[in-house]
Order: sequence, then C-alpha cells, then structure tokens
Amino acid sequence: MGKIVVHEFISLDGVFEDPTWTFAHGFDPKMGETIAGLMTPSNAILLGRKTYEAFYPAWSERTAEQDPGAPFFNETPKYVVSGTLQRVEWQNSTLLGPYDADAIGGLKDRVEGGIYVSGSGTLVRGLLADGLVDELHLFVFPTVLGAGERLFAGGTPIKLLLGGSDVYDNGVVHVGYRLAE
Repeated sequence: MGKIVVHEFISLDGVFEDPTWTFAHGFDPKMGETIAGLMTPSNAILLGRKTYEAFYPAWSERTAEQDPGAPFFNETPKYVVSGTLQRVEWQNSTLLGPYDADAIGGLKDRVEGGIYVSGSGTLVRGLLADGLVDELHLFVFPTVLGAGERLFAGGTPIKLLLGGSDVYDNGVVHVGYRLAE
C-alpha cells in the first residue's frame, strides 16, 4: 500500500501560490537533499491540474545532465487530478478525472511505496480533509506575503504530529508532519 507524501513551499502566513517569491532566499543544497529524500522512495507522482500544467513544460524536456531530478519527474508514473483537462501528454501520465477521494484511496492501494505530491494546493487541501495524506512536509520561508492563496484556507480542522524538522542556512525551516490518528 502506498503512502501520500506532500511537499510544499509556503510563507510564514501560509501562502503557497506562485512560489517565485522563494527565489529571493536562494536554495540551500541541504533542502535539495531533504526533498530528494522524499522523492527517492516514491513510485508515483500525484498532481493537480495547475501543477501539472506548470511541471509538464518545465520538466518534460530536461535531462539528468541539466537537473538530477529530471529522471524522477519524467520516468515516474504520474496521476493527474483534473475535472477540466481532456488529456495529459507528459510521458507516463494518467488522467484521473475530477477529485474523488475513493479513486485516490484506490491509487494508494495499488501503488507500493510513496506517492509524491508537490504544489497542487487545491488537491492537497482535499487530501488533507479526507485524511489521505500520510506525510506533510512544509518548507516555511521567512517571508510574510500578506496576500495570495493559502494552503490552509479554512474548513476541516486537521491534527498533525511532528515527525521532524530542519533549519537551513537560508532561513527556511522544514517541518515534517504525519496525520494524528
């Protein structure tokens, strides 16, 4: 049985939208090691429509020489949740259709190992509300944006248990959580 492992870049006030604001802080190589540790045991990628539309052109033509993450994103089976896309063209991609907790639960039953989710805020909100997230990894940047789409935008309360944390030289804090029973 698979487990859903989510990784998000967020501001101190919870904004995850268009993470170009993270560039001002640089990317600490130790962050890359942590993210690689989340990706490596994963045998599938789960994406919402907006993230698919951003990742497909960004990753589909990259090679391992250009970015060591390229083989993971291009070769790993990808499952896209969307009620509006008619097809997905990125290699090894399957369109799941609109969000359906039972269908995603079935995906967890079929996939051995991790199911990696990056970005995909609307999808992640649904997964959290339905108790489908096994690990939530937040990379909290020392920035307050004041506006923008927030990961925790209200709705169902979610109780989390701390699994670990790291502090990087660029001021980013990684906190890893699992859902409380």
